[in-house]
Amino acid sequence: MLVTAIEARPLRSLARVRVPLGPGITSVVGPNGVGKTNLVEALYFALTGRSFRTSDRRDLIPFGESLARAEATVRDDDGIERRLMGSVSRTEGRRHLLDGEPAEPATIARARPPVAVFAPDRLSLVKGPPAERRAHLDGFLAARWPARGELRKRFGQALAQRNAMISRIGAGYGSPEGLDVWDAGVADAAAPLIAARREAVEELAPAFAEALAELGLEDGELAYAPRADGDAEELRAGLRERRDADLKLGRSSWGPHLDELKLSFAGRALRKYGSQGQQRAALLALLFAEREALLTARRVTPLLLLDDVMSELDPGRRELLVARLATGGQTLITAADEESLPAAAREAMVRMPRPGVVDDGSDSAGAEAA
Repeated sequence: MLVTAIEARPLRSLARVRVPLGPGITSVVGPNGVGKTNLVEALYFALTGRSFRTSDRRDLIPFGESLARAEATVRDDDGIERRLMGSVSRTEGRRHLLDGEPAEPATIARARPPVAVFAPDRLSLVKGPPAERRAHLDGFLAARWPARGELRKRFGQALAQRNAMISRIGAGYGSPEGLDVWDAGVADAAAPLIAARREAVEELAPAFAEALAELGLEDGELAYAPRADGDAEELRAGLRERRDADLKLGRSSWGPHLDELKLSFAGRALRKYGSQGQQRAALLALLFAEREALLTARRVTPLLLLDDVMSELDPGRRELLVARLATGGQTLITAADEESLPAAAREAMVRMPRPGVVDDGSDSAGAEAA
């Protein structure tokens, strides 16, 4: 599955830009402030309907404009092209369309490759709260095992129902025994989610450690730390044991909604003790581990969006990074100057000489700007 073009019209500093993309590595080169990150964000927005930089999509709307819009063209293995469009308007809110029509998120996800982003803003995945790592892990396991894609949603629904019942009991509209059925629902949904997360991390951990070592950090470790564990019956018993505490707290205090994905180096948590450079390396290693797992499983290879990835790598590690990327899949890299890119990353380049204009220096590449 290949993204063949990205178009922004407009989005942040990009007025109207269309950039064709090919397989392998495409490097977007230009000085700071010309919109390289905005182009990466436009591609992510078109494919997912979200931004990796902000939770408020209205931030994508340029000053003085009423909307932001990005479109991506995706070609599947049979040569069929689909168009995905993300937009946000100050008056009409957001839309995410497939071939010009609304579609369910699951349908849109099947029409595009998984997307993995490395960007300075994404370091919160390493140093931020556990919820971000849980969501990221669940996104990977859905890509790795599509049949398990609903596990997170199913558990979330069961947890919300139990929490609602806890609130009702706290308000005097029921008895604690009324939680029996909701305990069972949470336990039945939690057990397969915990098992899937554990399997995913066990698969990723060796590749994570190897990639982190290549980036200069030996003894890296990726580990799953579930708050609750066991089969459905054990989980149900655990919820019942904590029922009084949950009623006092007003919510469920035990379960996979509190799990942690631990990234460490030499036995120390990178979240707390890692330097900025070490956290950047850990994020890259995690993305590479996921990419390798999907390649090995012959699932759809993730599209990697690597923004400003070369700035803190020495030349040797830049070569190692590009060599990994050359094993397959599609990657978009941004860089302030082409001298920072290994030769293999300079074969397909898009130059951005000024805001709102993309010029790759080739009449045949089809880059357009207006």
